[in-house]
Amino acid sequence: MGRKVTVATCALNQWALDFEGNLQRILKSIEIAKRKGARYRLGPELEIWPVMHKNVRYNCRVIFLNGKILLIRPKMALANEGNYRELRWFTPWSRSRQTEEYFLPRMIQDVTQQETVPFGDAVLATRDTCIGSEICEELWTPCSPHVDMGLDGVEIFTNASGSHHVLRKAHTRVDLVTTATAKNGGIYLLANQKGCDGDRLYYDGCALIAMNGCIFAQGSQFSLDDVEVLVATLDLEDVRSHRAEISSRNLAASKVSPYPRVKVDFALSCREDLLEPPSEPIEWTYHSPEEEISLGPACWLWDFLRRSGQAGFFLPLSGGVDSAATACLVYSMCRQVCEAAKQGNQEVLADVRTIVDELSYTPQDPRDLCGRVLTTCYMASENSSQETCGRARELAQQIGSHHIGLNIEPAVTAVVGIFSLVTGRRPLFAAHGGSSRENLALQNVQARLRMVVAYLFAQLSLWARGARGGLLVLGSANVDESLLGYLTKYDCSSADINPIGGISKTDLKAFVQFCMERFQLPALQGILAAPATAELEPLTDGQVSQTDEDDMGMTYAELSVYGRLRKVAKAGPYSMFCRLVTMWKGVCSPRQVADRVRRFFSKYAANRHKMTTLTPAYHAESYSPDDNRFDLRPFLYRAGWPWQFRCVEDAVVQLESRGQQDLDGVD
Repeated sequence: MGRKVTVATCALNQWALDFEGNLQRILKSIEIAKRKGARYRLGPELEIWPVMHKNVRYNCRVIFLNGKILLIRPKMALANEGNYRELRWFTPWSRSRQTEEYFLPRMIQDVTQQETVPFGDAVLATRDTCIGSEICEELWTPCSPHVDMGLDGVEIFTNASGSHHVLRKAHTRVDLVTTATAKNGGIYLLANQKGCDGDRLYYDGCALIAMNGCIFAQGSQFSLDDVEVLVATLDLEDVRSHRAEISSRNLAASKVSPYPRVKVDFALSCREDLLEPPSEPIEWTYHSPEEEISLGPACWLWDFLRRSGQAGFFLPLSGGVDSAATACLVYSMCRQVCEAAKQGNQEVLADVRTIVDELSYTPQDPRDLCGRVLTTCYMASENSSQETCGRARELAQQIGSHHIGLNIEPAVTAVVGIFSLVTGRRPLFAAHGGSSRENLALQNVQARLRMVVAYLFAQLSLWARGARGGLLVLGSANVDESLLGYLTKYDCSSADINPIGGISKTDLKAFVQFCMERFQLPALQGILAAPATAELEPLTDGQVSQTDEDDMGMTYAELSVYGRLRKVAKAGPYSMFCRLVTMWKGVCSPRQVADRVRRFFSKYAANRHKMTTLTPAYHAESYSPDDNRFDLRPFLYRAGWPWQFRCVEDAVVQLESRGQQDLDGVD
């Protein structure tokens, strides 16, 4: 019959400049695809290297067959927003449906025995079908190439992606593929990178194979496997039948401009395939946001740990939700490592043995592994409560971390004593009669000394225990605190990496609840029930008198709303007021909304400078204020916002006047 095709796509954990490792992972994926009977294999974006054509650098797909290059297809739509700056490195190919000769470098000529190959926007015509290429961003554009390619007879679309994880993003990616193939028919292969990009992003796999609006193969979203290959056997006649029934599609196809075709003397199908069973459609299985948090940042931590050459992590554990969530992520990482070793993953086994410096070690118990790779530390001051100390110690016992309890008060006293010795003045907390300046400075001394102590212990605690190596310091400031600047510059928010820095407080609480139930960690119940507090001001009768939300003057739930409006909706003070005055109608008066908007933007502007020193954090949220690559804005604002706040005030007066007129008209 000759109409069924077996195709493969994959997710690879490629690492920039790791040429030998990248090559081995590519070769392994090819071997697996061949072993599973695939006649076509698709890999992720930039799995090898870019291509220089006429002194211009392009992001390309290079398509091979039996040692020959068939086509070099350059990317036509570059991602240049959010986390991506592709135009800094590459130039888009702008000549639609045009190709030209590419003269191969001599080193490649020696291998392929070719002098030139086609370069440009073309498709491959095999003996039995037609194959077209998209590259990552092109799927997300308003006029994706697959539309016209499909109208011109392309039956198999291949998309090599480098798409990173954001919470709740998988739905969008899957919908784009299924909608594309439902409207236009066709087989769609999506390959993706997986793993840490050496920076703040985690590429989350999710390779897939779809046809005519249905999913036929789903790859894992989070995994410690460096190579994952999906294979499906599909019937080309199903594509043709689907298309024949869509009259509007066929009318558009009769008018489309043709693509250049590269003829390939090769067939993806076999003549005798009558008894070959086709793959069956499946329902896509999505992770909940809590599961995404438990898996994504944990995989990111594993990549950082094994590639950094360090022996584990050091985490200041305060007894609050944020540091508890970070501890749970390391524990989740340990669970995944144990499960991967149990499944026979030799790469994971080799890496964990290197990390713990024990060549015969096989991880079986996550608590045992956690005790080897995670050191937690409660750093008390005179303002710390017994409750937070106990909660931190209890959680450490339940996850198995090596736990240290210490008191930083001697260091605080010494530093404040130096200031008093030089100036002759002794600052006091507000509770003891001091000014707001004194109160804030004394809080900051405690916070910054915790950072100094954390790095000292990260460098030398293993030495003191007779073990090799050092530890990566983990930060645990959430995205909402970073947005508002509710953190001390160069305190414990300053660390090597921060796995929760792109996650909202609301999502973190839900994640901690998830961990309490899924991982059986009852210590988290008390942590969730306790009010969030920095514990930097004096206790009242031994009890905490300071809470985060009182300090901030707003709730964490409100902060998430402000964050999305500021970043995603691009709202300034007046635009945000206009949105919130209707969104919060019935809950807040226009005057109250205005006061909250002014409070947020005043604090945001005053603290924006802190974003320049923010610890590299796992990117998971669309309103992250990360100043390094995602949220490139000034860090010096006019904090009074005089024109914007005046516009808000004028609007409030107008609304209040209108409301009074309405009341006056009521008998």
